[in-house]
Amino acid sequence: MAKITKKKEQPIILVTNDDSINAPGIKALVEAVKDLGRVVVVAPDKPQSGMGHAITIGNPLRLNKVHFIDGVEAYTSNGTPVDCVKLAVDKILHRKPDICFSGINHGANHSINVIYSGTMSAAMEAAIESIPSAGFSLLDFSLEADFTAAKTIVKKIAIQMLSKKLDKHLLLNVNIPAVPEKLIKGIKVCRQAYAKYKEDFVERKDPHGKLYYWLTGIFVNFDKRKDTDVWALKNNYVSIVPVEFDFTDYEVKKKLESWKF
Repeated sequence: MAKITKKKEQPIILVTNDDSINAPGIKALVEAVKDLGRVVVVAPDKPQSGMGHAITIGNPLRLNKVHFIDGVEAYTSNGTPVDCVKLAVDKILHRKPDICFSGINHGANHSINVIYSGTMSAAMEAAIESIPSAGFSLLDFSLEADFTAAKTIVKKIAIQMLSKKLDKHLLLNVNIPAVPEKLIKGIKVCRQAYAKYKEDFVERKDPHGKLYYWLTGIFVNFDKRKDTDVWALKNNYVSIVPVEFDFTDYEVKKKLESWKF
């Protein structure tokens, strides 16, 4: 009698973002991975950029099933990107997906941006929940941005992640330069640059004469070495930075242990 082999289940790929389900970037991400497994989308119903790791506590959360791309199960939520990951695992999938991808963000999430990014916080939430994850960003804020190269990069990374035994807390921050695919020189595994915005609050008055403030600033790179994400992107490389959610500074911890409290 012929041996019956059990058909291998498709991997489940959870997709989310912070620019909302209407953003071109999330559609590009889904198109890049939809042939690699069962793709389930849970994304905010409105833009949530800069939300960081915020969660909703004082208001009810809602989920709505929507038509997104044929053959792809999709939902919107009124919550934050992190809320979307939590709801997806607990109320839609009822299990942990094999991987979670967040993005493709419109704009950079290199250097200090990782702290504020809703895109990366959604991916981080997945990693906290033992789901290998990656956040993807294209350095182009335009709604007409060309995601051709980004889709190629997303698929390459997805294939690698689905074919390897991964650390369950793996978290990758992937940034892609906004240049034609033929001009991308390759992919570099980098460290996060020490670079930040030098911020200023412009003071203005509303029609009633009351003051309000508008956040502005310029981006300043204090890190000139060639192993950073900022350097890679400036030189037309895709940057991949492995990220940890353990914020402990172990070198300082050793020094503090010698203090006499």
